[in-house]
Amino acid sequence: MNYDVRSSDDLLPAAHVLARYQVSDMTLHRWLKNECLNFPKPIRINGRRYWRLGDLQLFESRQ
Repeated sequence: MNYDVRSSDDLLPAAHVLARYQVSDMTLHRWLKNECLNFPKPIRINGRRYWRLGDLQLFESRQ
């Protein structure tokens, strides 16, 4: 799975988000439930989760 990400509007599938942070799906689930962490909410398309690259970069800059 090699995606060429070009802009902050690009959507990353859940598998890429898991790989980006080297976490399990359960950890990602916990991050989403933790309001203090303020992890970006996914966009659902046909039941699949995607995150905007720009939202993830903003989250990273706040950490």
